[in-house]
Amino acid sequence: MKHHQYKSKIVWTGNTGESTKNHRSYQRSYTISVDGKADILGSSDPAFLGNPALHNPEDLLLASVSSCHLLWYLHLCSVNKILVLEYEDFAEGTMMENENGSGKFSEIILKPRIVVAEKEMIEKAFELHNKANEYCFIANSLNFEVKHQPEITTK
Repeated sequence: MKHHQYKSKIVWTGNTGESTKNHRSYQRSYTISVDGKADILGSSDPAFLGNPALHNPEDLLLASVSSCHLLWYLHLCSVNKILVLEYEDFAEGTMMENENGSGKFSEIILKPRIVVAEKEMIEKAFELHNKANEYCFIANSLNFEVKHQPEITTK
């Protein structure tokens, strides 16, 4: 078994000068840094006093699942001679918040719209979504099902 190591740095940037004196005295903003890559500016969801202009952890989880699926799907299509011309995903996630403030995602639904080169490729292109889900590192790390509702057409 191969092991892959990843590192990132998170720096809280939301100290308004009052530290964490109370729940409203600080901003929820932070910067995600990975050596050699562009920084990502983040905050909490606006429902939790975050900045709506910045990415929140929930956005990033959804994007991680969607992009992992995309990359595996494209690989499997290339191996199976499915010519993908276009791919865009309109992913949706549902998070359940408990009364005590804790919570968790209950589902993610990927809704990719894909254009393949030939009509004969469509059936196999549908099948490869399940295979991509089996291989996706991120989906395999979750404690809930990732569902798929693909639309596949030709030009």
